[in-house]
Parts: sequence; C-alpha cells; structure tokens
Amino acid sequence: MSEASFFVESPEAGTTSRASLLRKLRRQRGAVIGSTILVAVILTAVLAPWIAPYDIHTQVGPVFDPPSWQHPLGLDDGGIDMVSLLMWGMRISLVVGFAATFVSMLIGGSIGLVSGYFGGKTDTILMRITDYFLVIPDVPLMIVVAAIWGPSLFHIIIVIGILLWTGTARVIRAQVLSVRERAYVKRTRAVGAGHFRIVLRHVLPQVAPLLIANTVLTIAVAIFDETALSFLGLSDPSRISLGKLIENAFERAAISAGAWWAIVPPGVLVALIILACVLVGGALEDALNPRLRVAHLSVRTFRLRPLVGRGKEAL
Repeated sequence: MSEASFFVESPEAGTTSRASLLRKLRRQRGAVIGSTILVAVILTAVLAPWIAPYDIHTQVGPVFDPPSWQHPLGLDDGGIDMVSLLMWGMRISLVVGFAATFVSMLIGGSIGLVSGYFGGKTDTILMRITDYFLVIPDVPLMIVVAAIWGPSLFHIIIVIGILLWTGTARVIRAQVLSVRERAYVKRTRAVGAGHFRIVLRHVLPQVAPLLIANTVLTIAVAIFDETALSFLGLSDPSRISLGKLIENAFERAAISAGAWWAIVPPGVLVALIILACVLVGGALEDALNPRLRVAHLSVRTFRLRPLVGRGKEAL
C-alpha cells in the first residue's frame, strides 16, 4: 500500500457514509417530519412572488375581515390578505435566519478550527473570548445594538450572527482536538504538509458533518431572535417578516378586536419552522456526533443503544 493511501479517503467510502446517513435519517420519524416541513416552507417562500394569491400592498377588503373562502386566514389591520403576507413574511424571516447563521458558522467554525488545531496559548485566548461572549445575554444586547445602529435587516443579521457563534466554536473545537491526534493527521504532518493543507484537506472534512448539524440548530435560534427583534420594532419597517406581522397586529389591537387570525397564524408558523429545524438538527447531530453515537443512552430519543462492539444482542 502506498504512503498516499493513508491520507486519501476513497470516493466509495464517502458515498457509503452519505448513504448510511440517509438511512439513519429516514428511520427517524422526527427527521422526516422536520425535513418535510422545512422543504414545504422553503419552497413556499421561494415561490411567493408567483403563488401568493394577492399583492401585499393592495387592500382587498375591510380591516380585520374574518376568514372566508376568498381569504382562508382573513385580512390584517390594513385589509391585506394574510395568506399572502405569511408567504412573504416567511421569505424575509428565512433570509435573515440563513444569513445570520452563515455569519455565525463562519465565525464559530473558524475559531473552533484554529483553537482546536493549534492548542496552547492560541486555544486559551480564543476560548476565553468565547467564554466572555457566552455569558452575554443575547436578546438584551441585540436590543441595545439594534437600537443604536437603527432598524435594518442587515444590522439584525450582523447582530444575531456575532452572538450565536459561541456554541459552534466549542463544539467544533472539541471535535478538532480529537481529529488532530489521529494517525493520518500525524503522518501528514510528518511528511511536511503545512498547517493550512492539513486543516483544509484532513481536519475540516471530519468536522464538516457536525458543523452542518449545528448549522440547522442555529437557524432555529436565529429565526426566533429575528422574530423577537421584529416584534420589538427593531427590524426594517419596510420589510414584512413573521415577527413584523405579529408586531403590527399587536399594535393595531387585534386581540381587543377579536382578530385572532392576525396573530395566531404567524406565531404558529414561527413555532413550526423552529420545531422543524430542531428535529432535523437534532437528528443530524444524533447521527453524526461521535460522542452521542457511542453513548449507551440516546440523550435525544431516550432509547437504549447497543453497547459499543456488542451489536444488538447487548440489548
């Protein structure tokens, strides 16, 4: 066997690993349900300009008109169809959620990789910075920063992104500490490979699945934070998000008017999106995180796992 074969993973192995992951996810009902909800929500948001039944800037009936055949979810405080508003609101909320998560994953993933790979003083300094950010209360700081910078989607994305990276950094660091001690990484370092090449070719592929699982979980938190900030009036007033719909209904006394359809649907939709992300992210982490995979008791599904090396007969 050639020396290079120690360092290169075969394409067949990668294909087998992906097929195994898909089989594990298909066997988990929560992952299937969450994936179905997420796909439906994303497709609806993407196709909103073409499938929305009414223009969201056009009044189509009286204020707080109740649900009817023409308007299944009624009208809001401006006489605008709620179904159309929900479609466009999902679009903005998902954009903020995905963009803020990208910023968070970029910061947290980079810090976790550098901290775990180099260790020593670098690890100590980066982890102390992470600890400081970890104890900062997220929502109050977001309120202060968004209020100082002004209401804007870009500001909300940046604020959420720079406050949600701490958990990712700690998870990735823990995995990198394990990966860097493996034999193939030490052999690669021994033959003279540089740090950048080792991290890019051998460390990052090993932690990427865990990063993806953590990304899905972070999307749920980002969407929740965006909804909270929008409800508090700190988002762009010219953009309709799910949080903005709830804020508008609250300010226009929808509860006093008995117009539950102006508040309940966007709230339920936010809850469904967050639940779907948690289900998918939890299933991915359960399947990809080696610490959970070798545990005797699944912390997410509360079912007994086979003992390591014994197979099903251990049960």
